[in-house]
Parts: sequence; structure tokens; C-alpha cells
Amino acid sequence: MQRSRTLSIFLLVFACLTVGSLHAQVVSDTVPTSIDPELENILNSKSPREYIIGGITVTGTKRYDQQLLVSIAGINVGDKVMIPGGDNFSKALTNLWNQRLFSNAQIYFTKLEGNKLFIEIQVFERPALSKYNIIGVRKADQDELKPKTGLVIGRVVTENTKRTAEEAIKKYYTEKGFQSAQVQIDEIQDPALPNSVILNLRVEKGHKVRIDNVSFFGNNEVREQRLKKQLKGTKEMTKITLFPTRDSSSYGETKQPSFKEYLSQAGFLSLTRTKEFLDPYFRFKLFSSAKFNAKKYEEDKEKVLEYYNSLGYRDAAIVSDTQYYNKKGNLKLDIKVDEGHRYYFGNVTWKGNTKYSDSVLTMLLGIAKGDVYNLEILNKKLGKQMSQEGGDISSLYMDDGYLFFRIEPVETAVYNDTIDFEIRLTEGPQATIKNVTISGNEKTKEHVIRRELRTLPGEKFSRQDLIRSQREIAQLNFFNQEKIGINPVPNPEDGTVDIHYTVEEKSSDQLELSAGWGGGIGLTGTLGVSFNNFSIKNIFNKKAWDPLPTGDGQKLSMRVQSNGRAYQSYNFSFTEPWLGGKKRNSLTFSLYKSVFRTGGIDASGRYFFSDSNRLKNFGASISMGKQLKWPDDFFTLVYSLSYTQYKLTNYRLFTADFNNGTSNNLSVKIALNRNSAGPNPIFPTSGSNFLLSGQFTPPYSLFRNNTTDLDSYKLPEFHKWRMNAEWFIPIGRAMGADRSRQFVLRAAAKYGFMGRYNNKLNYSPFERFQVGDAGLANGSFILGYDIIAHRGYPVYEYSDPKINPDQQNASQFFTIFNKYTLELRYPFTTNPSSTIFGMVWFEAANGWYDYKTYDPFRLRRSAGVGMRFFLPMFGLLGFDYGVGFDRITQGGRLRDATRFTFMLGYEPE
Repeated sequence: MQRSRTLSIFLLVFACLTVGSLHAQVVSDTVPTSIDPELENILNSKSPREYIIGGITVTGTKRYDQQLLVSIAGINVGDKVMIPGGDNFSKALTNLWNQRLFSNAQIYFTKLEGNKLFIEIQVFERPALSKYNIIGVRKADQDELKPKTGLVIGRVVTENTKRTAEEAIKKYYTEKGFQSAQVQIDEIQDPALPNSVILNLRVEKGHKVRIDNVSFFGNNEVREQRLKKQLKGTKEMTKITLFPTRDSSSYGETKQPSFKEYLSQAGFLSLTRTKEFLDPYFRFKLFSSAKFNAKKYEEDKEKVLEYYNSLGYRDAAIVSDTQYYNKKGNLKLDIKVDEGHRYYFGNVTWKGNTKYSDSVLTMLLGIAKGDVYNLEILNKKLGKQMSQEGGDISSLYMDDGYLFFRIEPVETAVYNDTIDFEIRLTEGPQATIKNVTISGNEKTKEHVIRRELRTLPGEKFSRQDLIRSQREIAQLNFFNQEKIGINPVPNPEDGTVDIHYTVEEKSSDQLELSAGWGGGIGLTGTLGVSFNNFSIKNIFNKKAWDPLPTGDGQKLSMRVQSNGRAYQSYNFSFTEPWLGGKKRNSLTFSLYKSVFRTGGIDASGRYFFSDSNRLKNFGASISMGKQLKWPDDFFTLVYSLSYTQYKLTNYRLFTADFNNGTSNNLSVKIALNRNSAGPNPIFPTSGSNFLLSGQFTPPYSLFRNNTTDLDSYKLPEFHKWRMNAEWFIPIGRAMGADRSRQFVLRAAAKYGFMGRYNNKLNYSPFERFQVGDAGLANGSFILGYDIIAHRGYPVYEYSDPKINPDQQNASQFFTIFNKYTLELRYPFTTNPSSTIFGMVWFEAANGWYDYKTYDPFRLRRSAGVGMRFFLPMFGLLGFDYGVGFDRITQGGRLRDATRFTFMLGYEPE
């Protein structure tokens, strides 16, 4: 079969006519001198004729499967084509070109048998990338740049590939302040691999552009320093000016005095007044980033105008900004502003309101005639952007079902420096919730989420119910709090709204694992697991185990701890948060068992532990909680019954008179809790948490005669009261739309008191208050102490702050305590894989043994810094470094009163 290349000319003309901008080209030197007459007739025909593709061959490819390329081209054996006039071949070339795998593609007619046309698709493969090098920068920059370039070994190299890599490198250095960074890309054929190339990316960073100075002009009413504070991403370079900024003409122009001479001539023979002297004479600019970023600079100019607008200068404008370099190559920025006039609010009138009167809306608006004009405050008070805090006019309407509510402020008059406003309201009808859907819950059952919602089909729409529903979903701690989405979809036709919730699952289970080997003691360690989204009803369903049955929102915890034969303990607890599934009535029961042994050292020098000297503990508790509807549904009432048995065998736990026998501690506890803190339970940004509880044992001594203190060990009796209160107050403005990224002030006050029924008996040794350290027990946790952390101090037993607690070891604990805390927190990350936040804190606390010594104003004070890390798999990890001010002895050093504390598993009280 003679192959004709005549059609290369035809397809060139054909492609130009039918595709226009088609990039496939025909190589002219492949055109032969001989032409197949039948194929020539096809080219010369002026009337369209239908042909059938009789066969397709593919040439020129070594890297790709031929059948794959035929499939991509979209032309197959048996297809009917019209010549001339059809577009099958032009589409095939376009499809191949769009893959960006070839530098050229051609289609040839090779044979004609009747009306069957045979074609050849010839492709020219682009070279593949075999290696690339980033040249001219340090190794650390190369490692950071490689994933940013998008270059992948083995992929074809196109102009777009090289351009993307070049732009990525330039962007990387521009953000670091190298505004003139240049990239040259050299493409070299790889001699070791056919049709492969090596890319050498040569980088010239140039000089880093630093901002030497920012100057404002035209600012007659606002000080330059205030305007510079608005430039969050455009900072002047750090510099220390070691020459006077006052008039220094008295020192002459030829020689500048030394620092010592300058002080002497200024009348300072000593440095006792150095700060007072230096402040007006020397400039210090420390800890500022001076790199120039054009994008951030444009954003900062907008912030300057926003600041002017907040001060009432609504017409403020930046007339010009000039950028130029000094002799050292550093950038100077001159910004000229036109402040305009300062405006004030005038009369505010209302139009369209029927639900609420003008006086009510005016009071809620909180803007009076004569107040400085501030459009941001006006929009906030009107509720133009919905916020969780509420308190604005839009919230007032939307909390009452007016989903279709609209509000618009209109300037009606501007005279002199005063602006009158007319607030136009469109109340619309009250909306009813129609459909509520949930998506994204791959593991958690839908009913677990739905029972937490406050938005029920058929009820009136409420914005506050949306916010509360979001909080309740977050409190489950099964989902990424930042990805909880709420999308109300209004249906104006029938006055209803559909609400769609979206969630993203996260791991909430926790694992505690440690192990060791102690000489003479043996294997020591802890194994603990908490499954926080357990499903007990599927425990016998093998298909539900992955690795355990989950999804019903129950909590199952198990923990085993061993210190060889010296000590073993076993804990088990289970919680059902919705007993019966219809009401928020929780049920929790737990079991506890432990064994303590004492011993000594045998003749061979090894430890031994004997069952003849031991303490056995067994405990059980059950509690039921109920959510209250009054005063509001943030309240919860919990009833608990707990029992602990102590069996002593030659074991001194209480006193030398009671080494053998059994002690039974039975008590009932009632707790009233109101918790509105949220929305993130790990890092709350608003709300409060209050707890009032009372714990009671039976008053055994009131029913017995001749009761002694020894009886109080066998059947302990007491009544104990606790009150906790904490508030979470957001400080400042959040960064962007993420409200959780802001400072939060936590203020807390906690009190505890233990009483006795019989004044003839001593206070119970059980359930007292341990104060000090970071919330860790001081060796006697088996007695059920309430562990009250006091950072900056070890555990102490004296109430007198003059007694340094480092000089003694606590052997008994308090029956009264007071504690106050202030923490300023800031989150570094709140993503689902970890929550990390830092804090500065101040604490004051103390403990007392009875009311005779109680003095609420005699408190031990401390302050410090801390970090918290919450990892879903391991729980809470915390570090604090604090100073106990009352530990500083006379003549002592401050560092001797510092203390580093560590916490794991829970936030101490």
C-alpha cells in the first residue's frame, strides 16, 4: 500500500478552515511528490460525500497505549465522516491537543477502498521530566520550594508547567521581601533517557526590600502613630537611632559627640535618670517585621481608611502614596491622606416597623444625636452581619421567627457636619421550619445529632435556636467544631425554611498507655481507653465492630494500673447521655477496685510485698442527671449515690488505733449545674459555668451512744458543699470570620466547705480538700480528696502565707478552701487534630481547717504563663510556669519561688 502525504496539505487547509486556532501543525518536508489519484479526488471534490472509517493506525508514540490515544481522539472504526464539510478530524486533533501531552499531532489519509477510508494519527510526544534542580539558593529554601513548584518526575514538560514553577518561586520570595526575585529556566535534553529533559531553575533573589520608614502627610486630626498601628502587615524595620532627636546644634556640625560625652554635656553624670533622659532623645523600634508585601500594603491602606471612618471621617481618602528607595536600598513609604470633615449622627427615624415601636428600636440601637459618626457601629447595631452575641435589631426580629426580615439604613440629609438617617425595615412574615436535614455523619447515628437540635419541623424559626443547636453539636465532641455548618434555605412561596446541617467526623476516643520495669518491683504501667461515641446495643453485632461498635453517643471507659505487686487498680465506667432516647436524662455507673501492699527488703536486697500488710478498696457509684426547663434549659440536676469499702490488714491508713478492720463510706450527692460556655468545649469563647453541690453521708453518730473518733473511721460522716463559678469573656475582635481566634478572659471563683453532724467528733478524714500543685494527688487519693490546683505552690497544709510550704510536706488537708483565678487565653489552633492555646494567669487561694481560723482575705497569690494541648487520642496535656509570691522569703531570690507544673488527662480545679 502506497502511503500518500498529499492529505497533509489538505488537513492543513482543512484545520485552518474548520478549527481556526487549532495548534496542530503539519511538517512541510514530509510531503511526497507522488499522490494517490483516489485520495486526490477526495481533496479536489467540491461536493460533500460520506465515508466510513475503515481503519486507524497510530504512529509516533512510545509512552502511551495506541488504543488509549484513539479513544481520546474520539474517532473510531465504523464512524461516518463527511468530506469536505465534516468536523470529525478537527475535533480529534483538538481532543489530542487538550491532553497537553504532545507538541504536534497530524491525521493522514492512507488508503481508500470504496467508501472506506483508512487514516493514520501521527503524534509528537512532549519530553518528560527526568530531573530538576533549583540553583542559586540555600538547601533549606530548596526543600521548601520543591513541593511548591508542582514539578513531578515523569510528567511531560509544557510551557505552562515551567510558567507555574516560575511563578511559585517568585511568590515564595516576594512574601519573604525579595520583590525583585528572578527565575531563569534552562531545559536540557537528558542523554541517559530518550525524549526526556532536565530543568535547571536558576534563582536570583536580589536584595530583600525592607521598609525603612512610613510617613503620613495631611493627617492634621489623627496622630501619625495611631495610623501606623493600623498597618498590621507593613512594619518599619527595627532600628536604634544613636543620636539625639532634639536640637543638637550646640554640639557643632563637624563632630558628633560620643555617647558618654553627650550624657556629660547634658548634665547626666550618673545613669540614675537614664530612662527619663533617653525617652525623648533616642528612638527604639523592636520586634517588628520590615519586609514589604505589596498585597498586605494595599490591605493596610484600607485599614487606615476604616480607622478614619470609625472616628467619623467618612470622606477620608488616600490621595497618593509614594514608594522610593534610600541609598541603602531600603524602601520609604510616603502616604498622603485627605481627612475631610468629621461627621456626627443626626436624627434617626424608622420606617416599616409594626412589630416594635420606634422607642424600643431606638433604645436597642443605642445611637444618640450628636454621637460621632461610625458606619461600622451602625451596621453592627442593625445586625447587618449576624453574630452569636445578638443584641442587635436583626437578632431581635430573627429570634422571633422573622427570617425574611430586612433592614437598610439610608442617609436622608447631610448638613454641615451632621447626617440624618432613615432606617427602613421589611419585617415580612414569620417563618416555620419545614425540613431539617443532616449530612457528613459517617460514623455517628443521625438520631444522636437530631436529639441535640433546637430546630424542629413545624416550629417557628429562631436565630438563637440555630446558635444553640450549633453549640450542642459541638459539645458532643464528635465533630470538628470549625466545620459545623448551618444553611437555612428560605421558601418565600409558602413562608417556610429548610435547615441543612453539615458535620465532619473527628476521633474522640482517648488512649493512655505507659509501661516500665522496676528493679524488685516488676512490671509497672497503665493501660486506659475511653470510647466516647460507643454503641452498647451493637455489642453483639459483629458487623458493627470497627474496631468497636460506635455511633450511639455513649461513653465507655476502662483503665488498668499496676505497680508490680505493690499496687493494682481497675476502673470501669459507662454513661448513657439520653436514657430512654427521648429526654436528656443521663445515667452513669462506675466500678473501682484496688489493692495496696506494703513490705520491705529481703536478705538478698530485693523488694518484697506481702498480703499480710495490705489495703483492699472496692467502690461503686451511680448517678442520674436531668435537664431542666426552668429557669432555662442550660440547667442540669444530677443525683449521685456512691459507696467505697476499705479493708485494712495490718495497714495504717488512718491512725495507729485502726490498722485492721473495714471502713464503709456511703454518701449521696445532689448537684445543680448551669453550663452555657461554648461553642468549643475545649476552648470556650463565651458563656458561663456554675455549679452548686451538696454531698451527705448518713448522720450515724446521732443514732448511737458513746461514739468515739474511732467510729468516724469505720462509718465516716460529713456533709460537704461546693460552689464553682466561671465566666468566659471574649476580648477584642476576632481575626477574620473565625470568632474562636481571639483573646478570651476566663474568670473563676471556687469555694468548698465540709461540715460535721456531731461537734464531739473530729472532721472526717475522707473527702477533704487538697490545695496546691497542679491538681495531682499527694499520695492519699484513695480517701477521695477534692484536689484543688494552685499553680506556683506545692501541696500545703498551713493557712498562714508566712509559712513557706516548701519547708514541709502536707500530711493532712483542709475542710474549707477559697480560690480565685484570672486567665487571659489565646488559641494557636483549634483544628480537629489538636487544640492548642496559651495563657497568662493570676491565682489566689488558701485552705483552712475550721471557721475559727477562716479568713477569706488571707490568700496565697501566684502568677505565671501556661500552655494547653488537647490531642483527641490522649486528652489534655498542660504546662505551667508560675511564681508563688508568698513563697518569696525575706532576702530570698525570685527564682527560688518559681515552680514548673505538668498536668495530663484533665484540667484541674
